[in-house]
Amino acid sequence: MKIMLRKSGGELSAYVAKKDLEARVVEAQRPELWGGWIRLSNGWVFELPQMDPAPQLPITVEARRIEA
Repeated sequence: MKIMLRKSGGELSAYVAKKDLEARVVEAQRPELWGGWIRLSNGWVFELPQMDPAPQLPITVEARRIEA
């Protein structure tokens, strides 16, 4: 599923275009995000791809939704 990650006002958020959903990132497995999972404020969890070096935000990535 494609999601767009961006930082606005010091807060990280994600936009899921397929569901027309924008939500705050409330928890991340890794501080650098990439290669770990993130949890959105609605409870959804996405596994992000490994990216080295970390790209600039905003960025659209293919992420996999996982059950938590």
